[in-house]
Amino acid sequence: MQKRVCKQVMVGGVPVGGAAPVTVQSMLNVPAADVAGNIEQAKRLQACGCEIIRTAVPDKDAVRLVAALKEAVSIPVVADIHFDYNLALESAAAGADKIRINPGNIGEKSRVKAVANTCARLGIPIRIGVNSGSLEKEILAKYGHPTPEAMRDSALYHAALLEKFDFNDIILSIKSSDVYTMIQAYQLTAAACEYPLHLGVTEAGTERMGMLKSAVGIGALLTQGIGDTIRVSLTAAPEKEVQAGMDLLAALGLRADRPRLVSCPTCGRTAIDLIGIAEQVEQRLQCVHKPITVAVMGCIVNGPGEAREADIGIAGGKGRAVIFRKGEVLCTVDEAEAVDRLMQEIDRL
Repeated sequence: MQKRVCKQVMVGGVPVGGAAPVTVQSMLNVPAADVAGNIEQAKRLQACGCEIIRTAVPDKDAVRLVAALKEAVSIPVVADIHFDYNLALESAAAGADKIRINPGNIGEKSRVKAVANTCARLGIPIRIGVNSGSLEKEILAKYGHPTPEAMRDSALYHAALLEKFDFNDIILSIKSSDVYTMIQAYQLTAAACEYPLHLGVTEAGTERMGMLKSAVGIGALLTQGIGDTIRVSLTAAPEKEVQAGMDLLAALGLRADRPRLVSCPTCGRTAIDLIGIAEQVEQRLQCVHKPITVAVMGCIVNGPGEAREADIGIAGGKGRAVIFRKGEVLCTVDEAEAVDRLMQEIDRL
C-alpha cells in the first residue's frame, strides 16, 4: 500500500502527514469548567494510547483548561474553537499544540490574519473541520445538497483564506455521517491538495454501529493510502474511541507494535469455552506491544495446522488445550490454565 504524498506538519512533538505513522485522536467530553475532571480523563486517554487529544474551548474561562492539560499530559493538546477568533489567539498563547477553527466562520479578514500570524509565529498548525451539516450557503446553492464535491470545495475555501496570509500548516477534515459521502469527499480532497487529512465518520453512532461505520469509512481510505490521523467518533467513552482506532490500525497492519489476534468461529467440534478464552486473550493482549500473530482455535486436531503461520496460539478440546508455536505443539495444559500459559509464552517471544 502506497501512502498518499502530502505535506507534514508538527502537532506539538507529533508529526502528522508525510511519511509519519497514522495517529489516533480522541476528544474530552467532560464540561470545560471541570478542569480536574478533564485532567483525569486526559490522563486515562494518554494511558490507553491516545496520541493527540482535543478539548472544546467554548468561552474565555475554558482557555485555562488548555494550560492545565499541557501541564498534566505529555501528548499534544488541540483547542477546538467555533466562531470567536479571540479564543483561538488566547488558546495559542496558553500553549495549544493545534487550533481547530474554520477561518470562514470568524469574520473579517483582519481576524483571519491575526489567527494565521499568531499560529505561524508560535509554530501551531490549524485544523479546518468541514462536515456535511455546516456547508456555506453559496456552496450548497451550487450543488443543491452536501455532495462530496461540495464538501471538498468548502474545505479548500477555508484553506484558501489562510493561504492568503502565507499560512500553510493546515490539516483538513471532511466528515459526513454517511459513509459513502465521507469516502468520496476525502478522495476528492486528497486529489485536490497536499494537506494532511484527519479522517472520521461524524455522528457515527453508538459503540457498536459507530465502530462498524468507522471501520468501513476510515478503513477504506487507509487502504488507499489516504489519511494521516484518525478519530473513531463514538457515542461512548473516549477511551473506547482510542481503543477502536488502535485496533483499526492494527487490523490494517499500520501498527507494528501491536499483536494481531486470529480466532476461529465456533462449531460443533468445539469442546472448550472458545468464546470466553478468546475474549480473555484479546483483553490481555492490550498490554502487549509486539508485532506478533496470536491464534485461539477451538479444535486440537485442526487448530495448530490451520493457524500454522501464527507466532503463538492455543487450540483446545475436552477441557484441555495445547500451546503451539508456528504449528508445533509446545505443551498440553488444562483449559483453566491455558490463557496464563499462553501469556507466559508470549512474554518469552
